[in-house]
Amino acid sequence: MLAGKRILLIIGGGIAAYKSLLLIRLLKSAGAAVTPVLTRAGAEFVTPLSVAALAGEKVHQALFDLTDEAEMGHIQLSRVADLLVVAPATADLMAKLATGRAEDLASNLLLATDTPVLMAPAMNVRMWQHPATQRNLATLTADGVRFVGPDQGEMACGEFGPGRMAEPEAIFAAITAALAEGPLQGRHVLVTSGPTHEPIDPVRYIANRSSGAQGTAIAAALRDLGARVTFVTGPATVPPPYGVTVVKVETARQMLEAVEAALPAAAAVMAAAVADWRVTNEGVQKMKKDGSGKAPALEFAENPDILATLSKGPQRPRLMVGFAAETEHVVDHATAKRARKGCDWIVANDVSPATDIMGGTENAVVLISDTGAEHWPRMAKDQVAKKLAQRIADALQNS
Repeated sequence: MLAGKRILLIIGGGIAAYKSLLLIRLLKSAGAAVTPVLTRAGAEFVTPLSVAALAGEKVHQALFDLTDEAEMGHIQLSRVADLLVVAPATADLMAKLATGRAEDLASNLLLATDTPVLMAPAMNVRMWQHPATQRNLATLTADGVRFVGPDQGEMACGEFGPGRMAEPEAIFAAITAALAEGPLQGRHVLVTSGPTHEPIDPVRYIANRSSGAQGTAIAAALRDLGARVTFVTGPATVPPPYGVTVVKVETARQMLEAVEAALPAAAAVMAAAVADWRVTNEGVQKMKKDGSGKAPALEFAENPDILATLSKGPQRPRLMVGFAAETEHVVDHATAKRARKGCDWIVANDVSPATDIMGGTENAVVLISDTGAEHWPRMAKDQVAKKLAQRIADALQNS
C-alpha cells in the first residue's frame, strides 16, 4: 500500500514528538520514503540526528537554507510528497494553517502545498477544548485536512482528558487510509453513529441501546474505498475506526452543529440513533427522592431533525442516506420516513428485542430508494457496511 509513496513528516513541538520516531520506523518498514521537517520547538524534544538516522534522509529545519533553496526550494519540497503529515500537530501549527500564517518552514510548506494534509493533534486538554482550537479544527476540517486523534488519557503535565497524540500505529493506519486508492478517492463523506445522551440532571440522561457498531463499520468501509470520512459519533460503546476524522458529541443539538460544520460533503450517512426528545427542565443538581412517592415532572421538547435538516438544507450532500430503526411495519414506516425527510435512501431494520440487532454483531436491512424496497439477507455488520459503501460509490460515480 505504501511502497513507493513519499511522506513529508512535519514534527511539531511537544513531548509526543518522540512518537514520531516510531512512526518513521513504521513508514519505512512499509516501503514509504519519509522526508522529515523538524520545527524549532520539535528540536527541543527530538534531535535532528535521531530523525535523520531513522528516516535515512536529511532533516529540513530552516526556511532560508541556501543549499535547500538551490537544490529544491521549500515550495517544491511541499509538492513532491504524496501526503503531508503533521505529528505532533500543536495548537500553534493548527492555528497557523487555519489562519493562513506562514512564519517558518513548516507553516510555509503547509500553506504552499496542493497535497493532502493529515494532522495528529497533541496538546494540553484545555488547549484542545479551547473554543479557538475547536474553531480552527472546524475550519481545517472544512478545508479538507484529515485528522487522527487526539486520544483521551493522562497528559505529561498531569491532567487527564482529550489531547494525547494518537499512537504511531493509529497514525500509520490513517496514513494508509489517506493514500488508499478506490472509487471514493477524493470524496468527502460524512457519517454519524452511536446514540445521543440527553441529560436529565448532571447524573442521569435519556439514551438508547445503540452501540455504534454499524456506523463505525460504515465509516471504515467508506475509508477503505478511498473516501475522506468525517465521523460524528455520540457516546458509543464501539471505538471509532482509524483513518477517519472523529468528532465526538453527546447530545442531538451538538451532533447537528458538528454535522453542519463538516459540510460540504459528497454523501452523508446518518446512522446515529438520535434521541427524538430532550428534557427542557434539566436539573442543575442531582434530583433526589423526597419520600412523597412522586416522581419529578419532566418536560420535553423535540430535538432537531438532523436528517431532514441536511436533506433540505442549502449544502445538501449529493447523496443523503438515512436510517430507520423500527419494531413493526418496517418497510411502510421507512418508506414514509424517506418521503418525509427528503433523503435519497433509507436503510431500515427491525430492532425488536427478539432480533438481537440493536447492540448485536449482525444486521438485516431493507434499502428503501425511489426504485422500491430491496431486502438484504442477515449478515455481519461489517458486511452490511461494505455492501452499502460500494452502493454509495456506484451512485456517486454514476451521478
